[in-house]
Amino acid sequence: MEYFPPALEALVEQFARLPGVGKKSAQRLAFFVLGLPTEETQAFADAIVAAKSSIALCPVCRNFTEGEGLCPICRSSKRDEATVCVVADPKDVVALERSREYAGRYHVLHGVISPMNHVGPDDLHIKELLDRVAGGDIREVIMATNPTTEGEATAMYLSRLLKPFGVKVTRLAYGVPVGGQLEFADDATLGRALEGRREM
Repeated sequence: MEYFPPALEALVEQFARLPGVGKKSAQRLAFFVLGLPTEETQAFADAIVAAKSSIALCPVCRNFTEGEGLCPICRSSKRDEATVCVVADPKDVVALERSREYAGRYHVLHGVISPMNHVGPDDLHIKELLDRVAGGDIREVIMATNPTTEGEATAMYLSRLLKPFGVKVTRLAYGVPVGGQLEFADDATLGRALEGRREM
């Protein structure tokens, strides 16, 4: 890319770091941004900086929230506090909320156990989940990690840790295809998966 100015080359490289964006897509995005009016480009950059500086983790469920307070789901008095759905990533919360079948709370691990990627239990928000369950108000924990090898291993590991607390531990039914991702599942499939969850 020696025919690109260094600043453009750097912009292409940054876009190429995004998941699912290859070199050609990164170039198209870079050229699109350069074609925007200056005020739109500034608004785009400001939105990224503002999100990075103002978004934090909810102190209860570890989902994204603005500032230091609770996320909207943890703040809501309409949610069932006795049921917690464990997901790998914040985008999985969005996917499950789309189904409109779940009215409990969440716990976001921010990953799954994956020895190949050097991710162990200590790299996830497992201690916070155990602390919540130890509080005694939770009756059911739903394992909603993706039905992949790593997702299954994480769910089994957590179920073993949770059994001594006497809570019911369930797993999403396999309405979600094996090897699939929650964020790409349709609403009806996610709804059936929640309805058909089973005890582990």
